[in-house]
Amino acid sequence: MEKENQTGCRNFLLLGFTEDADLQSFFFGLLLSMYLVTLTGNLLIILAIISDPHLHTPMYFFLSNLSLADIGFTSTTIPKTLLNIHTQSKLISFTGCITQIFFFIVFGCLDNLLLTVMAYDRFVAICHPLHYVVIMNSCFCGMLALVSWLISVMSSLPETLTVLRLSFCMNMEIPHFFCDLPEVLKLACSDTLVNNIVVYSITIVIAGFPFSGILLSYYQIFSSILRIPSAGGKYKAFSTCGSHLLVVFLFYSNGLGVYLSSAAMSSSRMNLIASLMYTVVTPMLNPFIYSLRNKDMQKALGKLLRKMVLLGEGTIAQPT
Repeated sequence: MEKENQTGCRNFLLLGFTEDADLQSFFFGLLLSMYLVTLTGNLLIILAIISDPHLHTPMYFFLSNLSLADIGFTSTTIPKTLLNIHTQSKLISFTGCITQIFFFIVFGCLDNLLLTVMAYDRFVAICHPLHYVVIMNSCFCGMLALVSWLISVMSSLPETLTVLRLSFCMNMEIPHFFCDLPEVLKLACSDTLVNNIVVYSITIVIAGFPFSGILLSYYQIFSSILRIPSAGGKYKAFSTCGSHLLVVFLFYSNGLGVYLSSAAMSSSRMNLIASLMYTVVTPMLNPFIYSLRNKDMQKALGKLLRKMVLLGEGTIAQPT
């Protein structure tokens, strides 16, 4: 079979969701609306946390980082998908594909690590409340966030750079709406053993250990909650981590669904649906989960929106 190396690979073809023109219009409208909701919701969360001094706590500091990661995660794939649907094009350059893979892994890893850090924050708050302020000081929280960002970048580099060593077949069609690394590796004509070893090793470390940390944190949290004598105290303690638990469930259930569907089914359609849930739906729902279940966040968002309305009215009222 004819091969060409990465220098000769000018374009991949992203097959997307469907060839039907009417369905393409439907998916364009659906993805655009979901993307705008994701951007707006996560930006409002970040601005509300920055503008309200009452939210300058470790929990909301990590939440603002999570919202930023969700914006990056969604923006890595959806704008290019929308552009391709709008222009009736399926092309993505080799450089664009590699860049998409890199940032997709970065923000995916960052989501995973931040959820782990947030679980640790809840563990300290509930299991060691008297030492919470000392342990979760601003310097330590900043270091945790910085380390999460650095680990995410350093984890993405090996998975991305090893793709550059591959030669690809003439068939450059990716049955997906973005450059998913496993799908790209399937198109390689050269040996992908090294790539698979790197991918599985990093996945075990970056996904397995953080998830184990989350499970351990919540085991300790639930054990402490059960020892609280009053029902009101138990409810208050559990409510502080309810939103995080729901986000963790969405993140891991959808992520696991992607890999289980791709491993167990040959249907690319099912894989597309699972990936859509993982890459778009979960980041879109996170702001709603944290705002609807959190009175402090609701108050901060209300203040922010009132300020924005007053600022807009003031701008309109100014004489030209």
